Amino acid sequence: MKKALIVRHVPREGAAGYLQPIEAAGFEIERIDVASPDFLDADLSTPDLLIMMGGPMGVYEQHIHPWIPHQIEKLAARLEQDLPTLGVCLGSQMIAAALGARVYPGGHMELGFAPVTLNGTGVDSPLRHLRDVPVLHWHSDTFDLPAGVDLLASTENYAHQAFRRGRNLLALQFHAEMGEDPRFEDWLTHFWADLDMAKQCDIALRQDHADHGPGAVAAGRAMIGEWLAGLES
Repeated sequence: MKKALIVRHVPREGAAGYLQPIEAAGFEIERIDVASPDFLDADLSTPDLLIMMGGPMGVYEQHIHPWIPHQIEKLAARLEQDLPTLGVCLGSQMIAAALGARVYPGGHMELGFAPVTLNGTGVDSPLRHLRDVPVLHWHSDTFDLPAGVDLLASTENYAHQAFRRGRNLLALQFHAEMGEDPRFEDWLTHFWADLDMAKQCDIALRQDHADHGPGAVAAGRAMIGEWLAGLES
């Protein structure tokens, strides 16, 4: 059976709604946390599919998190081989860094449910399933667009919301996997300072989660399912 490895930067940010299409595509899922003693020795080029999820840290905080440069180095080696790789939020920023792009604070906390705007390339990509669908945004960092990739989606505050390279690399700044996972409540309580910065109300976010979450997850699963079906071996 094909192997998929999920890299978790914090336990509260897992693959959530994306698990279903990954398993449906025939992958046996394994997980590793960056806090694990085994992480520094992990070979990120071995899995058939690598999925890197989100986290509150910044790619540029290598002085605080010494595992970051190790992950970027191993990720760069994987990307040189064009092996199937998916990055979400921090994971997308890691991909950008591994491709030589700058990752930096964006100056604006983007938090809440809102649709992304698909550009010409995105309309014909698996992101077409997200058209007019509010998805969860929760970040304040951004990145320069790496060379040789196609920009798929943007928002008003952040132009670089998603990109791909060929069929095997997909980077998503937003969280279309979140909408039915009970860990959303943990995000609200643990990342309360983000809500203050974004001037967001936790009660309103809970209501948006209830209203938009199932649709976001359904669209996100369709997106990932189509992307996985198009992978090149």
